[in-house]
Amino acid sequence: MDLSVVIPLLNEEESLQELHHWIAQVMHSNGFLYEILFIDDGSTDGSWGVIEQLANKDQNVKGIRFLKNFGKSQALHAGFAMAEGKVVVTMDADLQDNPEEIPELFDMVVKDGYDLVSGWKKKRYDSVIGKNLPSKLFNFAARKTSNVKLHDFNCGLKAYAKDVVKNIEVTGEMHRYIPVLAKSAGFEKIGEKVVQHQARKYGKTKFGMERFIRGFLDLITISFLSKFGKRPMHFFGAWGAILLFVGFCFALYLGIDKLFINPGGRLLTQRPQFYLALTAMILGSQFFVAGFLGELILRSKKAQDNYIIKEVLNKKN
Repeated sequence: MDLSVVIPLLNEEESLQELHHWIAQVMHSNGFLYEILFIDDGSTDGSWGVIEQLANKDQNVKGIRFLKNFGKSQALHAGFAMAEGKVVVTMDADLQDNPEEIPELFDMVVKDGYDLVSGWKKKRYDSVIGKNLPSKLFNFAARKTSNVKLHDFNCGLKAYAKDVVKNIEVTGEMHRYIPVLAKSAGFEKIGEKVVQHQARKYGKTKFGMERFIRGFLDLITISFLSKFGKRPMHFFGAWGAILLFVGFCFALYLGIDKLFINPGGRLLTQRPQFYLALTAMILGSQFFVAGFLGELILRSKKAQDNYIIKEVLNKKN
């Protein structure tokens, strides 16, 4: 199979028929062997009914339905697990992503050897204050923090080599940082393509300003995990060693001063250096323990999918 098109969605009943027709037209005109995976993230409208109709008419359509709304990251994770194509393309279901971009994205992965190609909505049709300006600030911070040189981390239209999606875990709300996760996993060839952005045709956006706040918090998390996620002792152990060294130096100074220099002076408990030494050594020990626990958890952790699938359509056993 050439292509798997993974589409996470929430309450996009009105756009699904048109989106399916548009994708199928592009796939047939380019001669692709393909599948379309609709991931219904707990929709409360008639989205799943539309997906069932499409699957009955078109054997290339497959569907996954979550028991409730678990989030876009979990929807992508489920889609990646089910995808069979050698190139996996993700896109949103709101018709703002143009399926006609897919053939060029496919070629960039297959012919040019990119591990991941991210879309860049250079010209956007969203409100300036509501989405454009926060998105620019968010992307600037993400570039500086992650050292991945992309203009639009949050673009839903992306293409991946199959090895990428099968070797990364998208959990929490980390869908914004899949390029960072991919680079951290060793997939270094990450490209970017300017893509056409279209105004929303039906309904309204499911994301508010709070997504940018969560995005910045996730950025801090992913930056830490990308550097120390597989070796927590390198972070906690380093700080623990520094604090223990500082505490030992203060304790040594107090001991020499009390025994040899000023034995008749103040009690050790009356000197601020005593509490500095005690605090530093306690904190240092705690950092070491945190590092050891992190290493133990990392070695014993088994990945668990934090979503519940209610129904699956057209899955091959």
